[in-house]
Amino acid sequence: MQISGRNKLPGTVKKIAISGPVAEVIMDCGGHDVAAVVTADSVNELGLKEGDQATALIKATSVMILK
Repeated sequence: MQISGRNKLPGTVKKIAISGPVAEVIMDCGGHDVAAVVTADSVNELGLKEGDQATALIKATSVMILK
């Protein structure tokens, strides 16, 4: 399968917190935590669990950082 996302960060799933229809997935990508909010269905369909190797795909038209 080809994908258009160019920012691919391989890592390890550290934590999955499911709350109703959504889940927060935290991955360790090279010593940096990356967090994503996805559907709980997606976590279940992928069979994702803590300790799994996975790849975070980041595709955004705009990223803002506020201080």
